[in-house]
Amino acid sequence: MEIQPDQVAINYLKGLVIDGVDSAGSGHPGGAMSSMDFAYLLFSEQLKWDPKDPHYFARDRFVLSAGHESMMLYALLHAADVLPVDQLKKFRQLGSQTPGHPEYGLTPHVECTTGPLGQGAAMSVGMALAAAHLRSTLDKELFSYNTWCLLGDGCMQEEVTYGAASLAGHLGLSQLIWFYDKNDAQISGTRDRAASEDPHQVFAGLGWATYQVDDGHDHAALRGAMQFAIEQDRPTLIVASTIMAKGSHSLEGSYKTHGAPFSSEEKEATKARLGIPAGESFYFPPEVRQHFQRNFSTLSRMAQSKRDRLADLQSSAEFGGKYAAYFGRVPELACDSWLNQPMATRQAFGEILKQWSGIAQLMGGSADLEPSNMTGGFGGRVGDFTRDDPMGRNIAFGVREFTMACVSNGIALHGGFVPFNATFLVFSDYMRPALRLAAMQKLTVIFEFSHDSFYVGEDGPTHQPVEHLMSLRLIPGMYVMRPADGEETEALMRQALQHHGPSCLVVSRQKVPPLGGMVDLPPGYGVAASRGGWVVKGDGRPDYVIYATGSEVALALEVAECMHQAGIPNVKVVSLPCFELFWQQDKTYQAEVLSPECPRKISIEAGRTLGWQIFTGQDGLNLGVEDFGHSAPADQVAKLLGFQPDQIVDKILGHFRR
Repeated sequence: MEIQPDQVAINYLKGLVIDGVDSAGSGHPGGAMSSMDFAYLLFSEQLKWDPKDPHYFARDRFVLSAGHESMMLYALLHAADVLPVDQLKKFRQLGSQTPGHPEYGLTPHVECTTGPLGQGAAMSVGMALAAAHLRSTLDKELFSYNTWCLLGDGCMQEEVTYGAASLAGHLGLSQLIWFYDKNDAQISGTRDRAASEDPHQVFAGLGWATYQVDDGHDHAALRGAMQFAIEQDRPTLIVASTIMAKGSHSLEGSYKTHGAPFSSEEKEATKARLGIPAGESFYFPPEVRQHFQRNFSTLSRMAQSKRDRLADLQSSAEFGGKYAAYFGRVPELACDSWLNQPMATRQAFGEILKQWSGIAQLMGGSADLEPSNMTGGFGGRVGDFTRDDPMGRNIAFGVREFTMACVSNGIALHGGFVPFNATFLVFSDYMRPALRLAAMQKLTVIFEFSHDSFYVGEDGPTHQPVEHLMSLRLIPGMYVMRPADGEETEALMRQALQHHGPSCLVVSRQKVPPLGGMVDLPPGYGVAASRGGWVVKGDGRPDYVIYATGSEVALALEVAECMHQAGIPNVKVVSLPCFELFWQQDKTYQAEVLSPECPRKISIEAGRTLGWQIFTGQDGLNLGVEDFGHSAPADQVAKLLGFQPDQIVDKILGHFRR
């Protein structure tokens, strides 16, 4: 029986998957083969993209949340003349554009780094949210693209998927389409060992439209599902029942194909069944490529039409200004002199955010902690993003910390925005996988973490972060910023807006005095914090150097004054609000700040001390919190933990006079 051209193309694409995984000696062929029918129809018929321009602004976004199916995506990109065959042959090899899981910034047309299941789905919500806002504020036609996401059984079992789906349904993100490839096969066995919920009932309850495809390899049914999805006024979940390793010789439906190459016998028998000529490897003939690209000329004309429309609209000063506000440089910013007053640094963050609310690129919100994170002022000025009013830039994330971080990453990936989000520092644990992916993708996202120490007091040890500061500093490419006062807060926020990567702005619940009110500092002294470390007090060759961050900088100044009264006048106090920025400075500046020749070095920070030894050396004194906190008023906890000036002086003198 003659095989239709679509099926021939799908068979040969599956052959590319099999050969790629085989050449690497590792990979996930089964899921890639079960998803291929949908993915082929999407890329060859439905997706509005420009294969020659990965950055085409009006493209449909495609997110492969099931990132282990990466070889499927690479095969499709090869068919589109994006990836040469040599890259397929280098699957999972050093220096290739075809890594084991898709990596943003490495492979053209990969919209985000995926692999940790569920995060791709959640990031797709951020992309759809950003597009919805731009449709409402700039131009409906230009930004009327869809966000597609392919999920597997594993994605549907990660809790973040449901958190993101709940938010998307609540916000009515109509041009968000998830395709659930339900092949019922997982690494350890069949799906029914771990899950039995009905996705239609679950997602209907979350406000989604749903569509069932009983045979996920039936092209007419798949086309009908996609057409249904793009016509909905809310997000859509397509559930397609598929067969794992569809088209294989003897392994159809087998979960064993999830994460291992075929045997040589199975590979050859399967390729024969797929109609691939014997002895051929990475076979994709010109006529099949031509059929795959049959709609590309139409796509090219559509893309040029959108570019022409954008150019015409930009000739208008009004539209041009609005467009530049999103996609141009962040404007110069100003803040009032109130920053040199006593205040919690969370208050400084909130007030600065409110003053900068006119920056169109700023979009974000809090995980149901607006009064605590101080994001309410921003929200009051820009309005909430809602189903009925997507022009707002404040997002009520609800108690969904992990979802919040993933959605923020998706907003950044979409482009046009610098997203921010906020919660307590202790809850950064809930967000860590997304923080890691933000850093890996070099996304400009601002994570505000308030209630940064045991000074939260009565809330007790469950809410008192101890290990969090140092653990966040372990993430490569992450700026961890802990300002000492309002002036430092402003300087660090400026850095966060410009950083080609994520920043954690860690701020206090309790009021802290302005450093300029404690020692003689020039106006605008906070700008020194933008270098990550600076000398607050002292010069020359000090007898002691105290390094500190956040609220402990003021404490260090009090300690220095107590030591002065005890006959030790030359105590240097250094603020190190951002290690990462500081290590970027030149060696001469670092030496001027650190005074490495001084034999008596002390660190003070309300957290674990592991890591401070890089500043204080083997014989230095590191003062911090080595156990969990206590439920009591903040001043009582501070005394119990030894964070009062006289207690610290005694420890310093006792340590260095032993």
